[in-house]
Amino acid sequence: MEPATYAVEPIPTGPPWRRWQEIGADAAARQGVFAPVYSVSFGARNRIVIAPGDSRSMTLIPDKCEGYCQGVGGRAGPNLACAGCGRAVATRLDDCGMWQMVWLEPGAVVSRPSGLPAGPPPDWDDLERADHRVPPVEPDGSWSRRWEAALGVALAHLVTVTEDRPVGLPAGPVAELLGHAVGRYLPTGPRPGAWSLRLAGPGIHPPRPRPDVLLVPRHPLTGAPWRPPGDAGAVVPLDSGVWAYLAAPGEISPTPATGSSRRASCATTTPCRRAPGAR
Repeated sequence: MEPATYAVEPIPTGPPWRRWQEIGADAAARQGVFAPVYSVSFGARNRIVIAPGDSRSMTLIPDKCEGYCQGVGGRAGPNLACAGCGRAVATRLDDCGMWQMVWLEPGAVVSRPSGLPAGPPPDWDDLERADHRVPPVEPDGSWSRRWEAALGVALAHLVTVTEDRPVGLPAGPVAELLGHAVGRYLPTGPRPGAWSLRLAGPGIHPPRPRPDVLLVPRHPLTGAPWRPPGDAGAVVPLDSGVWAYLAAPGEISPTPATGSSRRASCATTTPCRRAPGAR
């Protein structure tokens, strides 16, 4: 989570967990899970997630700090207590392979206005900032989970609007980074009847004539897809940070450009491995 932001998860999250085989499909569906999984959460609904740096007046509960590696995983339930009364109010997560976050228990906290003026809502022009871009690979070399989620949602929209027609992707980052996923579920490449798809959004207006489908950003606050003025054609909304990376990916080559410079640089294409136990 970005500082000074929060999100609410409407479906149950966290412990206690029950195995799918024990509860059956109907009970799992009532918890918001509609496909077989190993275990289903029966934790609280509407838990609130914030950045760890935004938490205040909370202390760790020592006997609830179990983890899987070198951090806390939250598997024992809330591990943060109110510094004033000692009541368990939140769960800190920072174990390996996890985004660092704090989940507030909805029944243990209340919302109160801070009295401070709200900051300006993000504008479409903010998507063009370099710090808004989300790269597809994490610093540790793993595939970005935000990209995984964003591409799955965008692909579902694309399958719906094209109705299983072939799709022609534009050369460049869109084809390089989305081609494999699109190719698994839709016919691709130049062929009769293929629909054209192009990237469009703030600073990138669609060419004329208009492509069949526009790949556009979803507003980071409202969730509404960007549209050209007066346009009512087919669009596929995409996470704004992922869209911003496709619009301006920067340097994506794993090797430096050739030249006469003798400056030392890392030119290997083999992923670096972390030392055992390193985070």
